[in-house]
Amino acid sequence: MESWSVDEVCNWLVQRNLGELVPKFREEEVSGAALLALNDRMVQQLVKKIGHQAVLMDLINKYQQQNNGLESFTYSCEITPPKSPEANSGKNMKHVFARCETVKWTNSYVLPEFPYDVQCILEERKCPDHSMRIRIIEFLQADMTKYLEGSLYPNSQQYNVVVNALLQAYPFLDEDGNGFLLWKRALKDRFKYVRRPIEDDEQVIRNKCKFGHRRGQTKKSSAENRCDEIQMVQIKEEIVYLEGHDAEMDEHIVWFKQEYMKTERNWEEIDKRMNKTLEMRRKMISNKAPLKEILRLFPFLRCPYELFREFQLLTHMDIYKKTVEILEIYSGNILTLYSVRNNPINVLLRENLKQHTEEDILKYMKMTATCLLLPAVFGDDSSLFTAVNEEVKVLTPVLEVKNPFSVNTCEFALYIEKEKLAQLDDCTMALAALLAAFHVFGIQYPKRIHNTFHFLESLILEMKSPQSLPKKVKRKLEELECLNI
Repeated sequence: MESWSVDEVCNWLVQRNLGELVPKFREEEVSGAALLALNDRMVQQLVKKIGHQAVLMDLINKYQQQNNGLESFTYSCEITPPKSPEANSGKNMKHVFARCETVKWTNSYVLPEFPYDVQCILEERKCPDHSMRIRIIEFLQADMTKYLEGSLYPNSQQYNVVVNALLQAYPFLDEDGNGFLLWKRALKDRFKYVRRPIEDDEQVIRNKCKFGHRRGQTKKSSAENRCDEIQMVQIKEEIVYLEGHDAEMDEHIVWFKQEYMKTERNWEEIDKRMNKTLEMRRKMISNKAPLKEILRLFPFLRCPYELFREFQLLTHMDIYKKTVEILEIYSGNILTLYSVRNNPINVLLRENLKQHTEEDILKYMKMTATCLLLPAVFGDDSSLFTAVNEEVKVLTPVLEVKNPFSVNTCEFALYIEKEKLAQLDDCTMALAALLAAFHVFGIQYPKRIHNTFHFLESLILEMKSPQSLPKKVKRKLEELECLNI
């Protein structure tokens, strides 16, 4: 197992009914050696479900017991050379020795002594601000480089060991259980930043060529070098500018967390602070920051009102108002389309309409049915749009709907990555929140539901001209317009 590649580890997970873990293991580059080095904290970061955590740790522990741990592996690497012809080849011997060096390195790593001011903050168990975090990362990067004898290319296991050592020594740095991945990402980014301007190190040049940096280019001219110098100055100025606002940004984030816990909230102040932090959120989202991290820093995005307001800041459009108008105009026509006449949702609607006479309730039920039927109108996959009286199974934004035609017990909720983001009052708010979530969090529409969302965009968001719409959507629009006439 120690010599397994990432692909081999993923195949092993699938064979043991842990296939759900494969995407995360690929993202974190968990090889066989890294798998055996995982501890409880790392497993909790990698695996969400407690049942999967228990199974994985049990499998790792059983393997280690059978093979007498990593010590016997290190001993066999140093004393007993492999006897097979394949293992005796230069390439495989190089791999074996490199693996042995990794084990020695991880077994001997000890956290460095941080500078006095950093150490004081850590000993007081104070959560460091942004500038202090940068200093910690810079110090860890420099220390790792010494351990690696000057190399600027740690492997995934070495990153894991260093970050785990940091969090074991200072557990309060593991904020909300996401600290491991956040510190590891920051450490990786620091190494990338250090490598970027280097042009005279053989290993750096070789890896830049390998991964497509300046492939096939000749030596730069003095003018090009001058351009690079100017760009570096601009980058440094931008960093200084952002760091100058760190204290203010941290103050906003702390305030958001405190205000979110209150039952009576100051919405006017919330709106002002959300305006001031908009640029930071957009940068995080454009840089593909994890959704959990965005919601941790800006918890009010879980509130439908702020989600709609964020959308309005981006598009200058009131999505909730537009949704109400469109559903009122088109609900009657959609329900009479031949393609959905015998749909179970429509059948259930007709049965419930017989039980009520109040005009408001009838209108509410028809609008609810219209929302649920939209994917069927365009031949799309409804499971990517709503989960009616069943568990949410997709990662993209989706609506959970319970008892849709029950006046007293109906429920609507917005889910993203299988976790509830917001509870919603009715189908109109739910549909508006679903659309807003895709745009606010920069998530692409799944292909099997794109016709439905193109239709909604054309009517509610007014972001597409009729000529740019798919043919199927244009035909349905024309059909609905004819029914209106």
